[in-house]
Amino acid sequence: MTEILKLLLLVPLISCGQEKSETGPGYPDYVGDIGFNAEMDNKDFELCFEKHIFQYFNTGNGLEYDGEKSAIEKEFAEKYKSEIIKNETGLIRINFVVSCKGKTDRFRLIGMDENYNEKFFVKSITEQLMGITKSLKGWKGKKYSEKEIDYYQYLIFKIENGQLKEILP
Repeated sequence: MTEILKLLLLVPLISCGQEKSETGPGYPDYVGDIGFNAEMDNKDFELCFEKHIFQYFNTGNGLEYDGEKSAIEKEFAEKYKSEIIKNETGLIRINFVVSCKGKTDRFRLIGMDENYNEKFFVKSITEQLMGITKSLKGWKGKKYSEKEIDYYQYLIFKIENGQLKEILP
């Protein structure tokens, strides 16, 4: 098989943003899935399609929030109380699910240092970021091929010595 043909066969996997797991029971169906956790998640959170949650970029519309990214940045600028904390530098990513109706749940947080190694930030930073992220109410439902879909969304926070410097994507 030529290299071009191999690449063309992989495009559907890449465009979906997920790969099927071949590891058996107890593992997520797709890489990056966030399964329900009774200790952390709202039992009443409803999804349209539990077995197929898209990535936010699958529809080609990027981040969809009332007021766009600037509205998210404004919320954090108003609510995040920065304090200078030496050595609290790196990235904090919060992943979550947005239902087809624009509701959110299944929030997960991971921190990393400047070299992308796992890092545990102080609670005064992570709890604020998680609380503000959970309070965001402007997420929009998405459609793909005329059908409402659920999707994964994430926000990445660049932290320098405890100060919130940037929000991605």
